[in-house]
Order: sequence, then C-alpha cells, then structure tokens
Amino acid sequence: MIPIAFFQNLGGPEVMIIGFIALLIFGNRLPSVMRSLGKSVTEFKKGVSGIEEDIDQAVNAEPKKPAPAAERTTTV
Repeated sequence: MIPIAFFQNLGGPEVMIIGFIALLIFGNRLPSVMRSLGKSVTEFKKGVSGIEEDIDQAVNAEPKKPAPAAERTTTV
C-alpha cells in the first residue's frame, strides 16, 4: 500500500518537477517515447475490446443441439 500513498499527494509543483526530470532524462527522444506509449495503449484497448466481443458472442450464441445418432443396423 505504500506506492499508492506515495502518489496520493502529488500536486502541481511535484508533477512539474517529475516532468522536468523526464525531459532531462529522455531529451529529444521524449516525443517518440510518448508516441510509442500511445500506440501501445491503443493496441491494448483494441485487444481488450476484441476479447469483450468474443465473450459477448459466446454468451449470446444459441446452444448447439447434439446431432441425432445414426441408426445402427445389425447383421446376423
């Protein structure tokens, strides 16, 4: 629970300091890093929606009826 408590009290100045540190670390690569992060979030959302659609189709599908057994003929 400590990590949640750590981020609970972030205000404006703290966010600006974190942003400045990120700018120093990533420099010119920051736009490409953010672009990659955005693409990965988009792909994740597409994957989750695809799974949700599959589940909805499985729930709403009519149950399959068992095929009638073929008549057996016995020879003596």
